[in-house]
Amino acid sequence: MDVRSKILDAALQLVFESGIAALTQPRIALAAGVRQSHLTYYFPTRTVLLEGVAQHMMTGLVARMQAVAQAHAGRGADALARAMGEAVTEPRHARVMLALVVASDEEPGIKVWLRAFIRRLRENMAQVLGEAGLDASGVALLHTTLVGAAILNVARDNANSRREARSTVRAALEMLA
Repeated sequence: MDVRSKILDAALQLVFESGIAALTQPRIALAAGVRQSHLTYYFPTRTVLLEGVAQHMMTGLVARMQAVAQAHAGRGADALARAMGEAVTEPRHARVMLALVVASDEEPGIKVWLRAFIRRLRENMAQVLGEAGLDASGVALLHTTLVGAAILNVARDNANSRREARSTVRAALEMLA
């Protein structure tokens, strides 16, 4: 594994375990097993690091959804609904994105990056839907539904909210079928 990936894996794990406040150079460097100079070489600012962490997380999620869509192509949306339901009910994913939204109030450059990130994410989602044999024209509606379900799940944080989020994902995918 290359140094950049080690840093991103360690940073993402720190956010998952301790929240966005855990993203300090000393903690990330220690967790990644690298010197702070390596960290600042790859991620010269906190903004660049936050963007890298979000992109790293989403790349992994999209890859999992693509694998599910390809493995179950033409057999309905059940497997994809389960995979997306798991992603939506994992509160750590929503927390990373919410941290970026909050940080964008202080650093306008993040907001510009987020716009491009969302566009790329939706392009990837459209590809996943197409591979699953679903109508990709509703990708904006699906994305909005997934984000809303994820945020409500984090806010409510109980078995009912997880069930509701998974059910909402399933219903949204069924509408695209």
